[in-house]
Amino acid sequence: MLKFLKNWSLPLAMITGAIGYQFFSLLAPFTPFLIFTMLLLTFCKVSPRELRFEKLHFWLIALQLIGSLLIYFSIAGFNSDVAEGAMICMLAPTATSAAVITGMLGGSVSCLTTYTLLSNVVVALSAPVIFSLMGNNSTMPFFSSFFYICKQVFPVLILPFICAWFIQAKLPKIHSKVLSMPMASFYLWTVALAIVVGKTVAFLVNQKSTNYTNEILVAASGLVICCLQFFLGKSIGGHFKNRISGGQALGQKNTILAIWMAQVYLNPIASVGPASYVLWQNTINSWQLWKKRKKDEAASQRQ
Repeated sequence: MLKFLKNWSLPLAMITGAIGYQFFSLLAPFTPFLIFTMLLLTFCKVSPRELRFEKLHFWLIALQLIGSLLIYFSIAGFNSDVAEGAMICMLAPTATSAAVITGMLGGSVSCLTTYTLLSNVVVALSAPVIFSLMGNNSTMPFFSSFFYICKQVFPVLILPFICAWFIQAKLPKIHSKVLSMPMASFYLWTVALAIVVGKTVAFLVNQKSTNYTNEILVAASGLVICCLQFFLGKSIGGHFKNRISGGQALGQKNTILAIWMAQVYLNPIASVGPASYVLWQNTINSWQLWKKRKKDEAASQRQ
């Protein structure tokens, strides 16, 4: 039963959130606390001594930031909702679960873990500036908008990093307890996914317009951005002889965080982008794992 729930956690969480959207949308205020806790548990597993920054990381983070701005400003003149949805799919940091998939595909887990930390820190520093120029905050004075977003983003993304390393250095018993609960982050992830999906469905159900053209376009843009990021990540990673890690680092996103940021700082329609990205990235990862399994089976038969 536990194996079944783990294998089918993604669709079950999404279906549960969609069906029970009236209940789960009410839990939306707890999303930042769930994100904080998941990142804290993840960063507790990362030792500062294991971090190794590489040229690949800086190429990927530059593409992530510059690409998100280019995508937004190239589309905003035609459709601001699609521009915001595509932008947040590009800007979102790497998923904390990406290291697991990278290891299963035969990539460098240490490289991916370092980039996950780097991307979360960089997004925490850059998001207040980027969001201040668009969405619901563009009408506010820049510095008022900037500090308002900083006040909410920093505790969610930066504080877990600081607390995790404090726990490692000063509270070894608590650190050992955290390490003894490897599945805790997974369970929190399923709850958070149900909540953000419920919030997105509630918005779609309660919106006044019956025309869902924008929502379809935003979801389609999520597919395009997802494929583009996996392709570019693999291409850049291949140049540095780290193709698998490059693809996962840029392509596999913390969609729960992205949905939350879109719902809070942008037009809520933009959250459809990362919500659809959940499906696209997991479809690509499933296909990659299937290919890897077939390749391993063929290799074992030749032996």
